[in-house]
Amino acid sequence: MQFVTASISTTMVLILLGLVVFFVLAAHNLSIYVRENISFSVLISDDMKEGDILKLQKKFDAEPFVKETEYISKKQALEEQTKAMGTDPQEFLGYNPFTASIEIKLNSQYANADSIAMIEKSLKRNTNIQDILYQRELIDMVNDNIRNISLVLLGLALVLTLISFALINNTIRLAIYSKRFLIHTMKLVGASWNFIRRPFLVRNVWGGVLAGVLADVILLGGATWLVRYEPDMAQIITPEVMIIVALSVIGFGVFISFICAYLSINKFLKMRVDKLHHI
Repeated sequence: MQFVTASISTTMVLILLGLVVFFVLAAHNLSIYVRENISFSVLISDDMKEGDILKLQKKFDAEPFVKETEYISKKQALEEQTKAMGTDPQEFLGYNPFTASIEIKLNSQYANADSIAMIEKSLKRNTNIQDILYQRELIDMVNDNIRNISLVLLGLALVLTLISFALINNTIRLAIYSKRFLIHTMKLVGASWNFIRRPFLVRNVWGGVLAGVLADVILLGGATWLVRYEPDMAQIITPEVMIIVALSVIGFGVFISFICAYLSINKFLKMRVDKLHHI
C-alpha cells in the first residue's frame, strides 16, 4: 500500500513535469508555425508575361529561404479586392489597378526583419519586380513575443523542476523513514551498505517507471483529445513532441526516484541508533 501511495504521489508530480516539457516543446513548434505563416508580396511588372512569371515562381521555390509560394494574377487580385471591399474598382477606374504578385512564405529561420531586408535587396535586382511589401512591425512584434514567451517558459520549467524534485524527495524520504529501524537491524547483523540499499533502490526505480507510465498515459490521452477537438493543433502537438515528453517523464521518474532513494538511505545508514528515536 505504501508503494502504491508513493507511486501515485510521484505520478502527480511527473504529470506536472511532463506538462512543463510539453509546453516548452509545443511553444517551439508554435513559434515555427507562426514564423512560417509570415509572408510578403512580390509585385510583378505588367510587362512580364504569365509564363515568365511562373518560371520566376519556380526559381523562388528553389531558394533556401522559401517554404512555399503562391502566384496571384491580376484578375485574381481584382476579384479578391472586389469581394473584400464590396465594390469593383475596375467599374469606376476603367482598368484593373492591381498587379500580379507572388506571395512568399518563409522558412522559420528567415522570418525576421534582418533576413527579409537582405532577401528584399536580392530580389529587387530583378527589373521585373516592382516592389516588395511586408509588415516589418508585425514581424518584429512576433519575434519579440516569441523570445519573451520562451524565456518565461524556461524560467518556469526550472522552478517547477526544483519543486517536483523536492516533492518526490519528501515522498520517498517518508517511505524510507518508516523502515529506519529495519535498516539499523540489517546493519547489526552484518549486512553491507550495498546489500541494504539494493532492495530500496530497485523498488523506488520500479516505482518511478510505474509513475512515469501512468503519467504518460494521462498526458498522451490529454494530447489526443486536444488534437481531436482542434485538428489544427496537430501541427504543434506532433508525434515527435509526445515521444520526447513520454521518454522525458519516464527518465525523470527513474532518475529522481533513484537519486532521492539513494540520498535518503545513506542518511539512515550513517545515523547512530540513539538518533533514530529522535527524528
